[in-house]
Amino acid sequence: MNSIAIVGASSQIAKDLILSFARNGRTDLLLYVRNLPAATSWMEANGLSGACSLYTYDQYGQLPHDAVLNFVGVGDPRRAAEMGASIFGITSQFDDLILAGLDRHPQRRYIFLSSGAAYGNSFAAPVGETTEARIAINQIAPQDYYATAKLHAEVRHRSQPDLPIVDLRVFNYFSRTQDVEARFFITDIIRAVRDGQLLQTSADYMVRDFLHPEDFYQMVSRILAAPPRNCAVDCYSREAVDKPTLLEAMRQRFGLRFESASASLKVGVNATGAKPHYYSLSRKAAEFGYLPRYSSLEGVLTEAAALLG
Repeated sequence: MNSIAIVGASSQIAKDLILSFARNGRTDLLLYVRNLPAATSWMEANGLSGACSLYTYDQYGQLPHDAVLNFVGVGDPRRAAEMGASIFGITSQFDDLILAGLDRHPQRRYIFLSSGAAYGNSFAAPVGETTEARIAINQIAPQDYYATAKLHAEVRHRSQPDLPIVDLRVFNYFSRTQDVEARFFITDIIRAVRDGQLLQTSADYMVRDFLHPEDFYQMVSRILAAPPRNCAVDCYSREAVDKPTLLEAMRQRFGLRFESASASLKVGVNATGAKPHYYSLSRKAAEFGYLPRYSSLEGVLTEAAALLG
């Protein structure tokens, strides 16, 4: 793989991946962003000036590359809620751009950052290979927009089976570079620890699978190194973690104070619907040679320690 383009290179998960590539000696990356000055400052702060090449979105397609990773989108539930239906246009705009390039260069690899949300409202239990995506077609609500946009993109990709496209479904991801002001359950925990505040959380039981940056890098690298395929792959850690275990571990390790109220207590921002078991039992990634190093709890504790200092 001689050259890799990353579209949406200013997203948190993309920046973590860029740093992982650099630590492993790979800096021949073509990075495409909307805000060039901000991205330039980030590259300088991380010692990447003169290594990776930086461009604006409208320059994509002008330089040859062997693979493209599409990170364009929104990772913060609060921003997803604010964007509403515009998520459809943003998703399709950049997908169209990249697919047009694949029409001219059908050997080019394409990794699309999808989401576990593409399964729709299917999380009363963990999803798997036989799970069907479920959306209330006659009662579509704003929290369905994000999931539907991802599902629509995936269906487009499967409709072109001769193209080497892998949709990588991320369920939960956490790293030391996380924007702690984002409205995720894990960032609510981090802010409570940082600020010495009492975390108010509902008594709802839930299970999450947090992917560590090193395991995400491993998964991407395995997919790029493997023979080309057209498929979707669910991300997973070595082991998921439930809410009581995570809260207790954060209490013991960092002194988190928390209070569980009734299940009806509204906390946080739920932009994509309730997901009590938001993780996958699919292990298709193992077919690419992926073997996660970190469990969810190990990954969270490791990255939280670095983030909180």
